[in-house]
Amino acid sequence: MHTRTLTGKVALVTGASRGLGVAIAHALADEGAAVAITYMASAAKAEAVVRALELKGCSAAAFKADQGDPTQATPLIQTVMEHFGRLDILVNNAAVAYQGKAIDRPDIDNALMDQMWAINVGGVIANIRAAAKVLPEEGRIISISSGVATRVGFAGAADYAGTKAAVVGYSKGAARDLAPRKITVNVVAAGLMETEMAAEAGVAEMLFATLAIQRFARLEEVAAGVVFLASPVASYITGTVLNVEGGYSA
Repeated sequence: MHTRTLTGKVALVTGASRGLGVAIAHALADEGAAVAITYMASAAKAEAVVRALELKGCSAAAFKADQGDPTQATPLIQTVMEHFGRLDILVNNAAVAYQGKAIDRPDIDNALMDQMWAINVGGVIANIRAAAKVLPEEGRIISISSGVATRVGFAGAADYAGTKAAVVGYSKGAARDLAPRKITVNVVAAGLMETEMAAEAGVAEMLFATLAIQRFARLEEVAAGVVFLASPVASYITGTVLNVEGGYSA
């Protein structure tokens, strides 16, 4: 019989009304964690995720939060604490991907790029700062990055790659700061996934040529990396990046 590794823990997964966030929420629930999720636009989708988690016997709740507004991070964490009584695991999954145009293109939308920085970096930093104040010893912070943080590999992704590299750099610094409290801070660098966000970003199968394993990453494969870093066996791992990207950086 499988022993659940996260029984009694409470996890917050941002941006978990679709795609990878849903997979992460379910993977954490399968290990016994209670799960809070955030959503930006679709309350109906978020509530459907909560219902599916509850059918597994998981305590779950959804909260609306705009990750592009850093002032919402502290109220979000406080709301989770009030609802569940504690927070042990923060998973920064919410992000957007605006790619496809080189920085010198006259039609590039720099306002959109700035919005991506606000969501992908500013929001993640605000969440980490807010969660760090309430996480107990042995707490976990895990942020989702991408293989493009260290190897861009194709044109039109400068800003997106920059946001994901910033998440890695900040996580390494936070890992140093929080280590005395036995709180680990790590990153999962995800590869190409067949998600709505990938479709919106124009990710095509021709990019498979950049991978050693030429297929999309399965959502459960990336989620498994998050669960590993959240588990007790990863207590000696901090300030690192777990690559789940099919050998993109190889």
